[in-house]
Amino acid sequence: MEFGSTTARLLVVDDEPELRALLQEYFGRQGYAVEGAADAELARRCLERFAPQIVILDVNLPGEDGFALARSLRVRYPRLGILMLTAAADTVDRVVGLELGADDYLPKPFDLRELLARVKSLQRRLGAISTPMPPVHALADPPSSHTGIAFGSCRLDLDAHTLRGPDGAEIPITAAEYDLLALFARAPNRPLNRDQIMEQAHKRGWDVFDRSIDLRVMRLRRKIERNPDKPEVIKTVRGVGYVFVSGGASGADS
Repeated sequence: MEFGSTTARLLVVDDEPELRALLQEYFGRQGYAVEGAADAELARRCLERFAPQIVILDVNLPGEDGFALARSLRVRYPRLGILMLTAAADTVDRVVGLELGADDYLPKPFDLRELLARVKSLQRRLGAISTPMPPVHALADPPSSHTGIAFGSCRLDLDAHTLRGPDGAEIPITAAEYDLLALFARAPNRPLNRDQIMEQAHKRGWDVFDRSIDLRVMRLRRKIERNPDKPEVIKTVRGVGYVFVSGGASGADS
């Protein structure tokens, strides 16, 4: 498995030694370079040294928990893929994880083949990455001009997989958020229902209890809308789903 010409690097952050060893061995056999960490401090050290593209992160870590770690990683490494492992029946964990910037979640106990499929899906969303991802403070200054799709006063660069604000500064987005914006960019002014969004942007089905699309839209509105409570760019189409209003027309639904 490769991102570009470099073997895909995966970090497993879990305080259960047996599970950590199992995942390292399993993904190693699938062609990944894998390292493990038992807590947040060790995970950060590994991120600096190993520069993984994807982190499998357990919620229940000793000390600083997975939620806090996910929040800080999303700010520092905006292009890092984060897949959270949650308690089997704890919907709150899943919702909070997505709110904090996780790209995907999987409840424990899980099937190894499903976890592999989720990681591969996340790889596809992230696209070809052949160099380690630098922290936000180390990123190069944005060019003085660039092409892309306007989302209100922000701009989505489809080549670089980045979202930039009015000042040209990069706005951290997850791979799943990028997929959602890219889908909207391909269908301006066309209402999309949740089935279409899940199938085309996230390559999986949707059910009536799945709130991940609504959470991602809510997070994106906070980043691109002048007033997230009165959206002008990504509007709700009642009883259907959402529509990207090219040009950011006014008179939006909430």
